[in-house]
Amino acid sequence: MAEVIVFGIFAAVALVGAIVMVTASNPVYSVVGLLSTMFSIAVFYVMLDAHFVAAVQVIIYAGAVMTLFLFVIMLIGVDTSDVYGERTTAQQVMTAIVALGLFAAIVLAAQAAWVTGSDAFGAIDLNGTIENVADELFGTWTILFLSTVMLLTIAALGTIALAYFGHAVEDEEATL
Repeated sequence: MAEVIVFGIFAAVALVGAIVMVTASNPVYSVVGLLSTMFSIAVFYVMLDAHFVAAVQVIIYAGAVMTLFLFVIMLIGVDTSDVYGERTTAQQVMTAIVALGLFAAIVLAAQAAWVTGSDAFGAIDLNGTIENVADELFGTWTILFLSTVMLLTIAALGTIALAYFGHAVEDEEATL
């Protein structure tokens, strides 16, 4: 019974956070809504005995990614005027139609028979412990893991180079 209560509370928090994230006109409020949703998802992972995934959710997504989002929002400035203007009635009607369509798709998908739990995957061990995750990550998936690390590192270096040289070109053009 306690699990149902905890699930209900954090499901409501996740839903409200998601709605705030999408509907807030202030980007900082949107980030706070997304942050509350991410923490609620971490609680769901703990309830499913996936403590490693919950820790990764809090450390990586709720910690590092949200800090990056806030940094970018503060860097570009939230006090700038909205360049897109006011929302028209047609935009609001289309948004409502798409939202109702997505809600109907979720309701239809929820009526199907869902197979959950580790028995659904046969002999695969899905305990979510750090030892099992490390065995799979550094055993079976080593080359793909390292390739992803290299790809992300190269992308980060390329982004920094583009930002640096783009800024240098703008400064040079301004002095001409």
